[in-house]
This record gives sequence, structure tokens and C-alpha cells, in this order.
Amino acid sequence: MREGSAWAWVPSVSFGQGVPYVAVMMLSTVMYKNLGISNADLAFYTAWLYLPWVVKPLWSPIVEMFGTKRRWTVTMQLVGGASLAAVALTLHAPDFFRWTLAIFWLMAFSSATHDIASDGFYMLGLPTQRQQAAFVGVRSAFYKLAMIGGQGGLVYIAGELIKSSGDPAQAWSLVFALMAAFYLALCAYHHVMLPRPDADRSHVSGGALWQDFVHTFRSFFQKPAILTTLGFLLLYRLGEAQLLKMAAPFLLDPRDKGGLGLSTSDFGLVYGTIGVCALVIGGLAGGVTVSRFGLKRALMPMVFIMHVPDLVFVYLATALPDNLALVSVCLAIEQFGYGFGFAAFMLYMVLVADGEHKTAHYAICTGFMALGMMLPGMVSGWLQQQLGYQNFFIWACVSTLPAFVMAALVRIPAEFGRK
Repeated sequence: MREGSAWAWVPSVSFGQGVPYVAVMMLSTVMYKNLGISNADLAFYTAWLYLPWVVKPLWSPIVEMFGTKRRWTVTMQLVGGASLAAVALTLHAPDFFRWTLAIFWLMAFSSATHDIASDGFYMLGLPTQRQQAAFVGVRSAFYKLAMIGGQGGLVYIAGELIKSSGDPAQAWSLVFALMAAFYLALCAYHHVMLPRPDADRSHVSGGALWQDFVHTFRSFFQKPAILTTLGFLLLYRLGEAQLLKMAAPFLLDPRDKGGLGLSTSDFGLVYGTIGVCALVIGGLAGGVTVSRFGLKRALMPMVFIMHVPDLVFVYLATALPDNLALVSVCLAIEQFGYGFGFAAFMLYMVLVADGEHKTAHYAICTGFMALGMMLPGMVSGWLQQQLGYQNFFIWACVSTLPAFVMAALVRIPAEFGRK
């Protein structure tokens, strides 16, 4: 396939991968906070939404066996668009929390399935390694644009609508309706524009596929020092998993409840736009650092740079500054550190997955990564309510210590990651 034609679908599919993930993982938390759901409930129930990404590797053979990856990609976008519309339609229902959670579950499963299908479709639609390498940065950039547009732009719009109408449910209903219209239009565009590679076929006779599936899992858990590897995957983000779930409630809660009392639109600007941009820049800087020094030398400094800036939340919860510029700088520092250190985590998963079945083994790594976010996130809201914001953020910083221990234990070849 010519690279010119690939530009017609690679950026849009990458953007499409980010939209439902942003809705499930980020917008749901802000929306529920605006609608009066307690920190304990919103953290517990939205953390459960990580589960489809945890178990994603378990049903990847189904995508291989039935239908083409093109069809799965378009169908899951249709399901995602319908789910976004369903959220918009149910926000005024008396039992909106239960209804929208069920819809977010459907959206999460469709998004995780879309990831499986679209990642495989990239390999088929861009058949040469040169083409795949050429579009790696494009895919990442447009996925990050979806994060900025969702967590920044859409949250800002929701905040302005809340200011003008005074009705958070109506504001978020309009935002999700806007997202649904856009996503369904994107689905229609891909139905027409996605190529039809000859190699994109179903494998209905799945006996050999299932055997390979079992062998893939067995070989992953037979890797050397697998328990240390699993400990690293599960504990590297232990503190961050708790902090991330409570960042939005802390920034939005009024000062008499220990929060900073930001408006929803200010949150979208400060955390969803400035913060995400700092996160992206941190990720790029982390990648450059590893390519210069190698992951083995860079890992421990990157762990420090990732976790020490979490202390800014302790400062913010103690001082409760009302200067938006100061808050923006603090959040940018924390998000830069998170992006910087997360680059090391991603490269470590590449190292673990290397060898036979590298794609499947990388997917298993991401499943454990999601599990490491889901379990601590579930209890973070309850802990915050017991401790208050200041003590909770101190606890979250203490929870980063296992990451330092695991980083000291993992084995990394001296030159891995060095350019």
C-alpha cells in the first residue's frame, strides 16, 4: 500500500482508538463528580472499567477466528458510537448511575476489542516493517490528540455548559451526544475508506489457533524470573494508580472539603490540556533518555523522576493555593514526571515480550499493567474518605516505594534500549 493512501486512515483509526478510552477512563470520573457521586463509589466502580483491558488477551483469538479485522474495527466503532449516544440519553434517568455504568462497561469491552482488531489491522494494512515504522509516531500523536481533545476540550465545553445552564446532567448529555455524532461519522468514514488487505481473513477452523493460544500463555509464564517481572508490572504504578483516581475529585471538590475548588472548565484547561501536554513531552523526553543511556542505567533515575513529583499533590492539599497558574505549574511537573517514568515501563514491557509470540506477550503485559491500575484504584476513593486529601496523598507517595524495590530487582541487558 502506498503511504499516501495510508494517511487516509491511519491517523483517523488511531484517533478513534483514543476516543472511547478517554470517555471510559477519564470523562466518566469528572462527569460522576459533577453529578454528585461520592469519591468512594466513583473510584470503585470506574476502576472496574479497567477489567476489559485486563482480560483483553483472553479473547483475542475470537477476533482472529471470526470475521476480518476490518469488520471488527468498523463494528466496534459502531458499538462505541451507539454507547456514547446511550450515555447521553440516560443521564436524566432516575437511576442514571447504574444505567451509565452498564453502558460504560459495554463501551469498555468494545474499545478493548477495537484495540485488538485495529492493532492487527495496522499490521495487515501496512505490510512492510518500513511502513509500520514510518507511522509509529503518527499513531501515537493522534492517540494523544484524542486524549487532549477529550480530557481537555470536551471537559472545558462541559464546564462552560454547566456555567450557562446550571444543569450538569444536561451539559454532559450534550457533550456525549456530540461525541456520539462524531464517532458514528468516523465509523461511516472508515466503512468506506479502510483498505481490504488480502491477508485479512477469518480463521474459522480454530483448533490450531487455540493450541497456539495456550502455548503462548504457557511460554509467557515460563519466562525467566517471571515472578519478579509480574511484581514489577503490578507494583510500578501502585502509588500513581491511587493518585490518578483522586486527582479529578481533589481538583474539583470545594475548599471546605479539602479540594482546590476548580471549575470543570478550569479543570479541563489545567489538567486535561496543560497536564496532558506535559505528559506527552515527558514521554518523549523519557524515550530520548533511554536511547541515550540504555534502560538499565536510566531505569532508577526515571523511577525517581516519575514518583517524586507526586509530592506536589501533598503540597497542593496542604497549601490549597488559589493561583491557577501555580496549580498549572504543579500539575505540569507531576504529569511530566509521570510521562517520563512511564516511558521506562513501556520499554520494559517490550523487553519482556521480546522473542516468540512478542505481540501476544506484549498484550499479556498490558493486561497486568491494567490490573495494576484497577485494583489500587478501586480502594482509592474509600481511602481518601477515611484519610482526607492531605493524608491520602501522603499515603499515595508512600505507595510508590515498591516501585523502587522492583526496579532494583529486575534484570535488564546493559545495552537494551540504547540507540
